[in-house]
Amino acid sequence: MLPMLAACENSATAFMIEGSQHALILVREKPYFWQGTVNQAVIASRLPHCQKRVPIHPDGTELTPMEVFEAGERLWALHQGKRWYLVGTDKCQVQDWDNAAGAAPGASLGTFRFKDGVATFIPAGG
Repeated sequence: MLPMLAACENSATAFMIEGSQHALILVREKPYFWQGTVNQAVIASRLPHCQKRVPIHPDGTELTPMEVFEAGERLWALHQGKRWYLVGTDKCQVQDWDNAAGAAPGASLGTFRFKDGVATFIPAGG
């Protein structure tokens, strides 16, 4: 039974912006070992003003690194594989972004990636 449970995933890791009350959180859930993909969501959180969980495109069982970039006032761009997302914490919104140029909109802040088998946020330069 343990090998089957080990093939499941339920993780969350945060990019803390301003303390524990302001963050972008990547949630990954694979409830069944036979699934070939992992469900993902981004939680935009700026308490007590707003907090919202928005499903994004599924990923493979091995976490495709997700880069985080500055994109404006309370606005961040997330880049995972070929997909881009914009996340705003003014009203806690998450949306797909058709970044036709493919260029980062601002400075790199870090990356969500696996480290020692656990989804982790690694700050830029760290």
